Amino acid sequence: MDKKQTATIINISNIRATCKECALREHCIPQGLDEADLGALDRVVKRRRKLKKGELLYRAGDPLRSLFAIFSGSIKTTGLMEDGRAQVTGFYLSGELLGIDAINSARHPCTAEALESSEVCEIPYPALEELAQHVPHLQHHLFQIMSREIARDEQMLLMLGRMSAEERLAACLLSFFRRQARLGLNGRDLKLSMLRQDLGDYLGLALETVSRLFSRFQEEGLIKVEGRHIQLRDPARLEALANGSAGSHHSRQN
Repeated sequence: MDKKQTATIINISNIRATCKECALREHCIPQGLDEADLGALDRVVKRRRKLKKGELLYRAGDPLRSLFAIFSGSIKTTGLMEDGRAQVTGFYLSGELLGIDAINSARHPCTAEALESSEVCEIPYPALEELAQHVPHLQHHLFQIMSREIARDEQMLLMLGRMSAEERLAACLLSFFRRQARLGLNGRDLKLSMLRQDLGDYLGLALETVSRLFSRFQEEGLIKVEGRHIQLRDPARLEALANGSAGSHHSRQN
C-alpha cells in the first residue's frame, strides 16, 4: 500500500514540474496562465500516459472522462460512417488537445489511435470544467481551442467539397508544416507519421492518387520526399497550388 502511495506522489510531482517547465506550455492548455493559476492546473492534471504505436487512447462511444494534451508523438481519430466503413477524421500533433468533440454528447464520437510512440497528459474534464469557471483566462483559451477545431472542420469540408485532389494534398501538407512551425520546430522538414492510405482516407482520395501526387510534387520541385520525411522546397508555389491560384497543366481530379 505504501509503495502505491509513493508512486502516485512521485507521478503527480513530475507532472507539476512538466506543466511549469514544458516547452509546449505556450501552445497547450497552460498558455498565458500566471503562476498561481498554473499551480491550480497542475493539481488538476491527472497523469502522463505513454502509448505504443497502434494503441488506442479511447474508443468511439466511450464516456468523456478526460481531455488529452499531446506531449509527444501524434494521434489519428477515426469515426464510423453509416454503412460501417471507417473514416479518418483528423490528425493531432504535439501541443494539441484531444477529446473536445465529446463535450456535447459526453461520449467520444471517434476512436483515437497513436500513430507512433506517443505521450499524452490526461486532464479529467469535470475538474478542468470547474477550474475554468474560476480562471477566466483558462476558459477563454478553451474557447479558442474549440473555435480552432470548428475552423479546422470547416476547412476540411471546403477541401472535400471544392478542392481538386492536388489542392487538397497541398493544403494538408502546408497545415502540417505550419502546425510544426508553431511549436518552434523546423517548418520545412516534416515526418509524416501516418500511412499514405490514412492520408488519402482523410482527404477523400485513393491511395494511388496520393502516391502519384507526392511524385508529381517532387518532380515539380515543390517538396523532396524521402520515405516518410518531407522537405518543403518551394512554399510559395505550394501555397499558390493550395489556394487554387497556381496554373497546373494537369487535369483537375476530384
